[in-house]
Amino acid sequence: MIWSLKKTAAEAAPAPVPPGPIVGLRNLEKYFDTAAGRSYVLRQITTEIHPGDFVTIMGPSGAGKSTLLSILGMLDAAWNGEFNFRGTPIHNLTTKERLAINRKHIGFVFQAYHLLDDLTVAENLDVPLSYRDVPRAERAALVADTLDRFQIVGKKDLYPRQLSGGQQQLVGVARAVIARPSVILADEPTGNLHSSQAREIMELFRRLNAEGVTIIQVTHSDENARFGRRIIELRDGWIVDDKTLT
Repeated sequence: MIWSLKKTAAEAAPAPVPPGPIVGLRNLEKYFDTAAGRSYVLRQITTEIHPGDFVTIMGPSGAGKSTLLSILGMLDAAWNGEFNFRGTPIHNLTTKERLAINRKHIGFVFQAYHLLDDLTVAENLDVPLSYRDVPRAERAALVADTLDRFQIVGKKDLYPRQLSGGQQQLVGVARAVIARPSVILADEPTGNLHSSQAREIMELFRRLNAEGVTIIQVTHSDENARFGRRIIELRDGWIVDDKTLT
């Protein structure tokens, strides 16, 4: 698998990032009330992530990794504490306001690809642009540019079932970045890929990060974690380690 990451004139430029952290969490907690008492999923999460960071969230199953990623993506509103995103206090916003920020600034890459089976590759790339009310002509140009950028023009009329796992994930990454989000959130992005495909996807993330894209990934893979610059380790909902890689 080979791709080019050269930028084209028609690509949407990322929105300017305000000074300071792009993500700021203070005493963020999530819990469920059960008959046996309160069960915590996340405990007193306090951290900052800055523009251009490549952060890996690690920990055993049940540590709270995917829950934290879901909160960062504004898909989960049932939590307590403070969450500031690009200077905006997410904890003070309505669900509708959070969704608007999600659509404008967040790109997702999932383990299970989550491509729409009844849409072609080109149509799958068009979906996030349609959510952002991008005019039809501009959407067509962006889709064409992205197909060229990721060297998947020859796949544009194929359906996900006609692609290999690595090709589906490549389309998933292209879909995540097509509208130039402020942050890419990746949940076990190589979990369904064999080792060579996984390395290619992680190299792609590294190159996107070198362009200035902020990436936050959840993974169990030590090898994948080494592609980033920082590891936050969770255990039983707590941050137990936060280290910068050298």
